[in-house]
Amino acid sequence: MKLYSSMGPNPRLVRLFMAEKGLNIETVPVDLLAGENRKEPFLNKNPAGQLPALELDDGTVISETVAICEYLEELQPQPALIGSNAQERAETRMWTRRIDLKICEPLGSGFRFAEGARLFESRMRIIPEAAPGLKAVAQDGLKWLDGQMAGKEFVCGKRLTLADLMLFAFIDFGRGVGQNIDPGCTQLLAWYERMKQRPSAAATA
Repeated sequence: MKLYSSMGPNPRLVRLFMAEKGLNIETVPVDLLAGENRKEPFLNKNPAGQLPALELDDGTVISETVAICEYLEELQPQPALIGSNAQERAETRMWTRRIDLKICEPLGSGFRFAEGARLFESRMRIIPEAAPGLKAVAQDGLKWLDGQMAGKEFVCGKRLTLADLMLFAFIDFGRGVGQNIDPGCTQLLAWYERMKQRPSAAATA
């Protein structure tokens, strides 16, 4: 099994997930800056040209971060990062979806349409005028989530889950490209500092 990985929050999410599970999977670096993910031979493995991608021993390739993490969870159920029962899994998936839609998607697109435009303009449609609005949507999502975090250690209460790892990967990326957490989001800032102290954060930086 091989993980095709690169810079960026999506590949880091899967590496965080692997680190928290103690999984040692061969990682094959793909040069995102050079656009290797949009050329052969990578396109032969993943026609969508997206990273990360997990190649199984039989040659099957799984892409999309959540799908990869779901597969790894079934492969190694403990520690449970999605859930140990139907209720826990549903709760994790609910929060993961909310975080992806409210924060990660607009944060990532806001970067691609602005600071990352030169890198991505030859690979996808870039809408520069949409960048400020997308960044504002991501900030709205962070402020909303801050209000949901009172009294919680993690997004799903006392359980570290895929939702935390996704949020951390994107918030940490955002801080590097000028999309910082508002200082008024004290609950999220405290959560972020706790996540930064986890060995997986340092191992995947």
